[in-house]
Amino acid sequence: MIGPLLLLAQAAASTPPAVLTLNDALATARSVQPQVRAAIAATAAAQARSDEAFAALLPQVFGNAEYQRGTANVVSRPGAIVGQPAPAFNWKTFGSYNLGVTANQLIYDFGQTSGRWHAAQANEAAQRESEKTTLSEVLFTVRTSFFQARAAKGLVDVAKETLADQQKHLEQTQGFVDVGTQAEIALAQAKASVANAKVGLITAENGYRTSKAQLNQAMGVERSLDYDVADDSAPAVEGETGTADSLLDEAIKARPEMTVLANQVSAQELTVSAIRGAYGPTLGLTADLTDAAFEPGALVTNWAVGITLDVPIFQGGQTKAQVREAEANLDALKAQVELERLQIRLDVEQALLAVRAARESISAAEDALASAHDQLRLAEGRYETGVGSIIELTDAQVAYTSAGQQKVQTEYNLASARAQLLKALGRN
Repeated sequence: MIGPLLLLAQAAASTPPAVLTLNDALATARSVQPQVRAAIAATAAAQARSDEAFAALLPQVFGNAEYQRGTANVVSRPGAIVGQPAPAFNWKTFGSYNLGVTANQLIYDFGQTSGRWHAAQANEAAQRESEKTTLSEVLFTVRTSFFQARAAKGLVDVAKETLADQQKHLEQTQGFVDVGTQAEIALAQAKASVANAKVGLITAENGYRTSKAQLNQAMGVERSLDYDVADDSAPAVEGETGTADSLLDEAIKARPEMTVLANQVSAQELTVSAIRGAYGPTLGLTADLTDAAFEPGALVTNWAVGITLDVPIFQGGQTKAQVREAEANLDALKAQVELERLQIRLDVEQALLAVRAARESISAAEDALASAHDQLRLAEGRYETGVGSIIELTDAQVAYTSAGQQKVQTEYNLASARAQLLKALGRN
């Protein structure tokens, strides 16, 4: 009788592995990739900093309560009447209570506080675009990792086919040697080819599992490697047959890096304006309400309102230096905008060239594979009829295997180039 554990093991062995599609991999990365989650958290922090800056524009209310106990000895001061007896010292203590509420409201400070708030808002907008940049980078990595795993799977298929062919050749050679139509060296050559094919298959399978481990990391998940990647191909990208000039405007408008820099420039301009506001006075409103007494039941209430005007007279050149620093940072940001524009153009041109080269390489690789297949078919026919040699057959098999691997590589190159083009154009 077969035990229940053996039945479960057989059922698990017969169950095909899960198949991961490209869309599943991208969706997983969007939801759980740590880099994406960190970017979302950074955006939340930027929003909080914007709220912090806005808080300074609102009324500030503080409450305080104080109880003290101490001596009440009178201290003579300079200018006291000569000959006045010195007050007696004693250790008797008295308690005192003081309760108060203070409110302050900024009225006008030449845009210092409001400028910092608007700058914080612009930085928040920049961080939101940085979040999109992070997502774009993550999705690009997932795409390239997926197609790398897809290529590794294709190499496994090539290695399996090669091993099957070599085993078939070994059986043929064994029969020829048995009847004396081939020398023993042909059998040794066939056995070596089978052994090499097994090594190639082991290497290919290990490469496939390694690429799946890298894909798991790109998605940001911890999962078993017992799954297969789907045979998804990279569809053609709209505009991939066009020119860089025709796609550049789209890329500049869509790439979040440009929006990030635009918002950072705006934030820095607002920062410069806010710092310059420190040259002017600050006008504020204050109000106080206090209760004080020696006993809780005898509190005496006092209140006061007032207007404060703080005028900077001399700060040692601090504000001037801060303005110069902020203006220099603004110039650096504007230069980064130009650099980013040049980088985007380079990205688009490189991606377009890579796509075109890969497209042309695929047709050449298909021709090479077809030719190698014909060469192998003819070599097998010659070997079966005793005309060809084991060396000729082995060379044809090596050429066919190499052509198969080359076709897999060109397909990966095209998929990777299209992923690169999507990223260069700011399409996710």
